[in-house]
Amino acid sequence: MSTSPAIGIELGTSYSRVGVFHHGKVEIIVNGEGYRSTPSHVAFPDGLCLIGDAAKNQVAINPANTVFNAKRLLGRHFNNKAVQDDI
Repeated sequence: MSTSPAIGIELGTSYSRVGVFHHGKVEIIVNGEGYRSTPSHVAFPDGLCLIGDAAKNQVAINPANTVFNAKRLLGRHFNNKAVQDDI
């Protein structure tokens, strides 16, 4: 059995987490705000890139440049109606 550490990424519809399996146990990584889960939001205001809480907090004023609920679009073709309706 390998003793190398491994990571796992849980991409949730609302929140995401990253865990490390090392020495026989999993540890969920804490984000920059001290939480073990991060909102699954990304925003691109004025040439910047915001992730997590920062992106989620500005979605009401910048919906056209904020990506969220993207998990439901994974695996679909670009011209799929659900994808096009979301753009």
